[in-house]
Amino acid sequence: MYYKAVIFDLDGTLLDTLDDLADAANHTLKQLGFPEHPVDAYRYFVGSGMHTLVERILPEDERTTQTLGTAIEIFKTQYSRNWYAKTGPYKGVSDMLDGLKECGATLCILSNKPHDFTTLCVEKLLPRWSFFKVLGQRPGVPKKPDARGALEIVEQLGMEKQQVLYVGDTSIDMQTAANAGLDSAGVLWGFRTREELQQAGAKYLVASPEELVPLVTLDK
Repeated sequence: MYYKAVIFDLDGTLLDTLDDLADAANHTLKQLGFPEHPVDAYRYFVGSGMHTLVERILPEDERTTQTLGTAIEIFKTQYSRNWYAKTGPYKGVSDMLDGLKECGATLCILSNKPHDFTTLCVEKLLPRWSFFKVLGQRPGVPKKPDARGALEIVEQLGMEKQQVLYVGDTSIDMQTAANAGLDSAGVLWGFRTREELQQAGAKYLVASPEELVPLVTLDK
């Protein structure tokens, strides 16, 4: 096997969360009397954690500490009610995870979502698969693209870095892999473009989930 373990990003990689995130964010804006954004705009608002998402959606001249704090609370309440109304695995992800498990690959997840919520998403929407490690954003640990979360997983795997592939859909994911010294695969079914992933240094580009299994299992 070329890679013995795969670390996945979550949103935009395994789960299509865009509509539910956009709905909760636009609800927040509406409650505050601010203009809403089209769903596609959220492809570039998401990826750096909840706090940054909420800050990005606010009008630039309204990003005060008080308004941001209020907006975060509204968003958290709304998203907690409807976070899986439209969210689910991308087409082909289930077969991909089955294929990776069948060939003996160890699966992990590293997300910029809050940790407790990351684990809830995995338990609720990806219950069929056993993940060796699932990490979200935790107090005291910098979010991606800082390498510390990825390096923590690699250390707990007990593997060499060249045995671990990092898979994500944004430049942040590709930078995380580079900062951790890991090979990266950018997925083209997620939130960002081929050009962004290439410019961020993706070693591989994967057009569909079924392409990932032979990439992971290819002999050196």
